[in-house]
Amino acid sequence: MRRERTITVADKPSILFVCVHNAGRSQMAAGFLQHLAGDRVEVRSAGSVPGDRVNPAAVEVMKEAGVDIAEARPKILTPEAVQASDYVITMGCGDACPVFPGKKYLDWALEDPAGQGVAAVRPIRDEIRTRVEALVAEIDAGRRRT
Repeated sequence: MRRERTITVADKPSILFVCVHNAGRSQMAAGFLQHLAGDRVEVRSAGSVPGDRVNPAAVEVMKEAGVDIAEARPKILTPEAVQASDYVITMGCGDACPVFPGKKYLDWALEDPAGQGVAAVRPIRDEIRTRVEALVAEIDAGRRRT
């Protein structure tokens, strides 16, 4: 008889999205992951040089997709945030992200939405959603194997 494994908080994978200003790409990715995976994951985002606020065009296009990131605030990237994460997904932050053994690092080459209007940010949002959906599927598949 197969026993179902109970997932504890410690089993919850932690994902950190990093971009330069933590105002567009990483905020959209974090919003989508929280929306799609809910409490199955711990979601963080940060920037190597955080901006003053989340890009209004990113907020608007995410609202169109049914995800509210209006209350999100850019945060500074710290070694502790990286250390506490299972997945570190970078989006144009270059070498600013510290590397620790045992973490899964992914680099998503995505256009920077900074200074762009809503029409230009929509395709970036859609690409991020596609990548986040694939990430959720990967995480869920990994959980089924354990």
